[in-house]
Amino acid sequence: LDGGEKFLLLDCRERDEYDAVHISRATLLPMSEIQERVEELSPYKAGEIVVYCHHGIRSLNVAIWLRQQGYSNVKSMSGGIDEWSMTVDRSLPRY
Repeated sequence: LDGGEKFLLLDCRERDEYDAVHISRATLLPMSEIQERVEELSPYKAGEIVVYCHHGIRSLNVAIWLRQQGYSNVKSMSGGIDEWSMTVDRSLPRY
């Protein structure tokens, strides 16, 4: 993020989790809604997408599904926002 690289940071948690804590540059698209709303990601189909959740399990599933839909440069953020709040931004609350 600090390097200014162009990519979509996608938060796949639910709204209440996002409202409690999120990375400021993140876009919320809950895993429970992604099949119905996947077209919203079409501008990023050729670009890089980094998906995160609480610990990394949902984001891995979303990344795999997006790859199956033709999004070739999708990554899951290992450890999710929980690890982010312990190693990158300690000001973020853990839950």
